[in-house]
Amino acid sequence: MRHFFTIMKTEQLYNLYKKSKGVSTDSRTVRKDQIFFALWGDNYNGNKFASEALARGALCAVIDDPLFETENTILVDDCLIELQALAAHFRKELKVPVLAITGTNGKTTTKELIAAILSKKFKVHFTKGNLNNHIGVPLTILSAPADTEMLIIEMGASHIGEIRTLCLIAKPDYGIITNIGTAHIEGFGSLDGVARAKTELYEHLRKVNGIALYNDKDPFLVEKIFRIINRAVPFSDPTGSELLVDLVPSDLNLRISITYLHNTYKISTNLFGSYNLENVRSAIATGLFLGVEIKDIIDAIEKYQPANNRSQIKTTKNNTLICDSYNANPISMSLALDSFSAIKADHKIIILGDMLELGDKSEEEHLKILKVLQSDIAEKVLLVGSKFHKISPKSAFKSFDNIDKLMEFLKVEPLKGKTILIKGSRGIRLEKIYDLL
Repeated sequence: MRHFFTIMKTEQLYNLYKKSKGVSTDSRTVRKDQIFFALWGDNYNGNKFASEALARGALCAVIDDPLFETENTILVDDCLIELQALAAHFRKELKVPVLAITGTNGKTTTKELIAAILSKKFKVHFTKGNLNNHIGVPLTILSAPADTEMLIIEMGASHIGEIRTLCLIAKPDYGIITNIGTAHIEGFGSLDGVARAKTELYEHLRKVNGIALYNDKDPFLVEKIFRIINRAVPFSDPTGSELLVDLVPSDLNLRISITYLHNTYKISTNLFGSYNLENVRSAIATGLFLGVEIKDIIDAIEKYQPANNRSQIKTTKNNTLICDSYNANPISMSLALDSFSAIKADHKIIILGDMLELGDKSEEEHLKILKVLQSDIAEKVLLVGSKFHKISPKSAFKSFDNIDKLMEFLKVEPLKGKTILIKGSRGIRLEKIYDLL
């Protein structure tokens, strides 16, 4: 049967989706009876792969270029907009609560912790990996099983207006902004631009009479909450009873004390860094607000294992590694250095990669990090990336303009018996050095 519509109606596509095994945007991994969406990228035209997807067993291929119209293709005006419209339609039909999480730092760890906690009570579906943009959010929604009871959506943005668009698709009932700081300045233009972008989540919640859960220790967020939001729940009082979450002195692993309903619990996490305290606090507060028992919350936090090079502690045969190389910006870099400085360990080494997407603030922010490093918090500092390499003559630190040169150095001068902090933006690819450490 040939499906051909010059303007595809979302309702018609939704009827096909209900018969399908889900959606895919990758012709290499599309499965039998999935719907393939031929998206465009900077260096590719997905329409060119529609026939390959159909050959692999796709139920149909959604295209937006009539040159590639064949048997079982569906021609639409714009594949991305149609994917987003389908996700928005499915989200409405799913009829489950949606919690959206955004922020400059900590949104992925917060999402993972909240998902672990809420899974103690609900059938939870949540954003996997970094599927948090205009493509990833629709894919996350459309991959939700029919028995989902709670949907957790991470929302990333690099430009004003993106969170607003994601809210139109996901229609969250609850929302958390972890914090607002200097990241993706290149796209936002200023810290005020970052704030405008992130608080688009609050604007949405106000319109739908949704609820924001917020860090009442953050004066910046408190000011935004009282200016924008109708309904808000502070982390310190999620249920009408005070919640206290404090640091407990420790070495590598973050340890915390929880006081709630006149009981105090001390627990160890598998996370590195005191900067994760607020991520844990937000997860505990959210769990309590949504009815999870405190004993189940504690169990979920203690069992949570960070992944994907986010605040991970790895012990190799040669060294102890603190792997935090998934991403970096000035705030997260400074917090990681503060936490690393505070731990007690012999032979501390710091390996830092460039912080990307900082625009005309880049050199200034990298120089600030160099200044922090001058305070002898490690016996050796290695810097990698063109931005650190350019300014490194202002310091006594060894630098490399790319990751391959750092790898060559580590092969010649291997590190052993060290505690090593590894932090940088994902584009630097610091994960390539792990096998050498």
